[in-house]
Amino acid sequence: MKLPLRNGVAIQPAQDDTRTGRRRDVLAAAAAAVLFAVAAVVGTLIQRADHSLYVDWAPLYADWLPHAGPGTPLALAVAAAVVRHGHRLAARLPWRGLLGAVWAATMAWIWSLALVDGWRRGVAERLTAPHEYLRGIDRFQDIGAALRGFTGHILLTQPDHWPAHIAGHPPGAVLTFVGLDRLGLGGGGWAGAFCVTVGGSAAVAILVALRALGQERAARTAAPFLVLAPGAVWVGASADGYFAAVAAWGLALLALAATRTVRAPGAVAFGSGLLLGLTAYLSYGLTLLALLAAAVLLLARTARPLPFVLTGVAVVAGAFTLAGFRWWEGYSLLVERYYQGVAADRPYAYWVWANLAVASVAAGPACVAGARRMLSAVPDAARRLRPSGPGGSGGSGGPGGPGGPGGSGGSDGPGAPDGLVVLTFAALLALVVADLSGMSKAETERIWLPFLVWLLPTTALLPARDRQRWLLVQACLSLLINHLLLTGW
Repeated sequence: MKLPLRNGVAIQPAQDDTRTGRRRDVLAAAAAAVLFAVAAVVGTLIQRADHSLYVDWAPLYADWLPHAGPGTPLALAVAAAVVRHGHRLAARLPWRGLLGAVWAATMAWIWSLALVDGWRRGVAERLTAPHEYLRGIDRFQDIGAALRGFTGHILLTQPDHWPAHIAGHPPGAVLTFVGLDRLGLGGGGWAGAFCVTVGGSAAVAILVALRALGQERAARTAAPFLVLAPGAVWVGASADGYFAAVAAWGLALLALAATRTVRAPGAVAFGSGLLLGLTAYLSYGLTLLALLAAAVLLLARTARPLPFVLTGVAVVAGAFTLAGFRWWEGYSLLVERYYQGVAADRPYAYWVWANLAVASVAAGPACVAGARRMLSAVPDAARRLRPSGPGGSGGSGGPGGPGGPGGSGGSDGPGAPDGLVVLTFAALLALVVADLSGMSKAETERIWLPFLVWLLPTTALLPARDRQRWLLVQACLSLLINHLLLTGW
């Protein structure tokens, strides 16, 4: 067989490049699996030697307990339906119908996985454990007094110190559950249902943000992966799923305001600032969302929403400060409290790479393969987004770049949707900074949910012919985790 020539050089068939990219996808996923296996073996040896990891099934915070439950049949049904019909429906449904379908399917997936452990163990008792938020809401009868004295109970050496999760977060987190209790929705069941319901909407917010940035095709392609994310195991029911949704909607509103795809962009930007400000008072580490916010503004090529956003953030920060809670004081005391507990024993040298193994499980093999493609596309995307000089040709001319809604969703680099690449790279960068900080040693399967959900859209970069297989792998991994392990928190 003679190959066609161009300038005297034989042109290799395009499928050779495609085949190479697909092989690299599999190798990336396999490397992540090996990393997790090594983390499990090394972690087991460390734990047996000196018990310094404080996890029973390293590197995950879980116990080995093969089991099934009332959620098992529903979980299997949801997985089968989404794997079979998810991509076809995502491509054909009208946009608003897609958003509703994604939220409903995500809710069904999270609920079914949670109920594999049963109602009490999987939902109602999750947020009532000794270290959880509900154990401290009775101390907020006078909210003003509680906020003024909040930092006085963070350290373990202080009288009546807060439970671990209240001490480890700004008071916005516990105030959420205080508010539910005041509305007559007290107890672990209502708290768990709230976290699942709000947490499930994060997928919708991500789709909204992607479309606003000119990435509707990528959003539709990634939609089934957002539904069957392995991280759903920890969304139901943990407060971190709720945090992830608040953060995602803050960024989605920012994208809508920055691209002026709403009638009142200033008001929407202010709303974005309120939500992003709230995230800083839900979890100290969510200040790293500034990297994703900067990516949104970069892609929209405007700083116009920034004054409105900063005003919204200032309103939230001002309200908490006037109420008596000073963020920086709380954070400095948290760092001290962090090293008063098990973090002082947990070895940084292990967790700094084992955390990444955990993240690869929570995101799933398909996301690992997609992230590989995203990283390979970063240099070209950065070059196209670089402002052009006089008479230059740099810059893509829009938030989506050449790979916008009509871009090549399955490319292995050049032609990848620039908006998708930049946004997900910012999420990965935030995750890496969180890892290097040393303030996330273990339990990152839930702590990093607000960042991990933004890596899932990289699955839109996978070749179309492989997507259903990758989606099946994601679903199987989720089911295995939930049926073989009893996850903590």
